[in-house]
Amino acid sequence: MKSRLLLVVLVIALLSVFGVVSAQDEAPSGELEIFSWWAGDEGPALEALIAVYAAQYPDVEVINATVTGGSGVNARAVLKTRMLGGTPPASFQVHAGQELTGTWVIADRMEPLTDLFVAQGWNEAFPAQLIEQISYEGDVYSVPVNIHRSNVMWSNPAKLEEWGIAAPATWDEFLVACPTLQAAGVTPLVVGEAWTVNHLWESVALGVLGADGWAGIWSGETAADGPEMLAVWDKFSEILACSNVGVDSAGLSWQQAIDKVIAGEAAFNIMGDWAAGYMVTTLELEPGVGFGFNASPDTAGTFMWLSDSFGLPVGSPNPVATVAWLELLGSVEGQNAFNPLKGSIPARIDAVSAEPDLYNTYLQAAAADWASNDLAGSLAHGVAANERFMGDFNQVIEIYLASGSSAAASAAFKAVCATSGACG
Repeated sequence: MKSRLLLVVLVIALLSVFGVVSAQDEAPSGELEIFSWWAGDEGPALEALIAVYAAQYPDVEVINATVTGGSGVNARAVLKTRMLGGTPPASFQVHAGQELTGTWVIADRMEPLTDLFVAQGWNEAFPAQLIEQISYEGDVYSVPVNIHRSNVMWSNPAKLEEWGIAAPATWDEFLVACPTLQAAGVTPLVVGEAWTVNHLWESVALGVLGADGWAGIWSGETAADGPEMLAVWDKFSEILACSNVGVDSAGLSWQQAIDKVIAGEAAFNIMGDWAAGYMVTTLELEPGVGFGFNASPDTAGTFMWLSDSFGLPVGSPNPVATVAWLELLGSVEGQNAFNPLKGSIPARIDAVSAEPDLYNTYLQAAAADWASNDLAGSLAHGVAANERFMGDFNQVIEIYLASGSSAAASAAFKAVCATSGACG
């Protein structure tokens, strides 16, 4: 697939931050530093994009600057130092939504890309809700390369059959199966390092609240310390009791948690569908056979989404090469080079239909759900709330794990809402 895409010659118009620049006026050259947290098992997808770009622009030296760990937590810390210090990379990975607009756009650290979207016809190629999430005060500020689903429960079908357990449609069904699995020496739900606990929490909250109730947190219609939120924390407590939290979770990466499911040491894991990319690309497993997938319990019909995107920082050291990079990311060719390897679906609505054979069973199912489900923006991955809230929410989880008190967690949640201004 990569070799075929490397032969594709794309005719693109380059835009500077001030207007349209044709390839004849100024061809991309020099260095292009791409800053992201896509390394290790997620690296091949980014490398495929870089290979396409390098074939198109041989005069540009692409610097693949990755900072690993923590679903971008480490990378965002390094990025903040660089952005505030006036040494931004040429372009950087950022989650669409409040992680982008509530951090860098409102601080006047990003150049608008509105003219680029018009010139490329992207206002029709990307869903309106997604464009809304990457816009601020009428301008668009990043190019989304993919859509990931957060609320997925992963399993090993052969092991479930061996244990006589079905993938649960509800958390109550999971809790019924929990003692059986524990008696067999199996961890019912495996969780990894701290950020994956946050990731689990948002799926639990979505299941308890529904899409409207979840959206109500961020609009202020769902009271942060009301009975609905207390029910979220109570359910979370029951689920954690059937997990490895407090046992060995802190020492596990998300990949290692998935490994335990595949090995039959654990029954289920809640993780975004980059896990599908890992299992297909690295573990070479077939969706539906080597691994099973379902919407996380109580969330069928709702797609909790996040999107990786790239923009043009103010002071980007090579804006011409950067805009050429953005053009590739937003193209059908670029999205189809990247997403099959990443385990995500294209942000463009026309990319899968252009080359459907590139997408496996899981990705085809995800694309269908993206088109038909209710949508909910992820908290753990930057859509729903600003960076201030996301940082302080870690402390809310810590308070809960230390106290086991739903009331204490709800009170802390309410306080974080107030200090961050994220909840309506």
